[in-house]
Amino acid sequence: MARYTQATCRLCRRVDDKLMLKGERCFTSKCALERRHVPPGYRSTSRRRPKKSDRGLQLREKQKGRYTYGILERQFRKFFAEAERLPGATGENLLVLLERRLDNVVYRLGFASSRSQARQLVRHGHFLLNDRRTDVPSCLVKSGDVVAWRDRSTQTEYYKTLVQEIEDKTIPGWLTLDTQKLVGRVLALPTSGDIEVKFDEKVIVEFYAR
Repeated sequence: MARYTQATCRLCRRVDDKLMLKGERCFTSKCALERRHVPPGYRSTSRRRPKKSDRGLQLREKQKGRYTYGILERQFRKFFAEAERLPGATGENLLVLLERRLDNVVYRLGFASSRSQARQLVRHGHFLLNDRRTDVPSCLVKSGDVVAWRDRSTQTEYYKTLVQEIEDKTIPGWLTLDTQKLVGRVLALPTSGDIEVKFDEKVIVEFYAR
């Protein structure tokens, strides 16, 4: 399976925005954007970023969307094509499709501190989707779906630590979480108003429309 294997923090520096790709680390002084607020490849902090064209700004928003959800270009294009086929605004449809990914739902439920960590947990088979073991991060959830930990996974140190910390997590309104059993449920499909992201989906539509 194709995936990004280079330094994650370079992505935030590339788009000049903190995308919270490493969870709690992004709030500390270890954040690469705090230490080196220049694009990868720049040798001096005195050099100014070149002024971007309209096309360049559109490309940056598209890249921010890809980096945020941790998917490659080919898969992102598939999501966009599906969003175009659905009724309604294409940009909002794209956001909803991306939010419905299982790895994103695991992240939104507070089971992981970043989407990359959530993706790894899903791939390692730690979760049940509607009582069936699922290890496909791109699987799309539906309204009423239940996400739970496998019995074997509840014996891990990670799970035991999570039980103690889960109360501090903020869960979006379209999801609900049983903090005692760590079982999440999709109450309804998210709307664009429920989704907080650091990119403009309308600009992404403009990018692909050209």
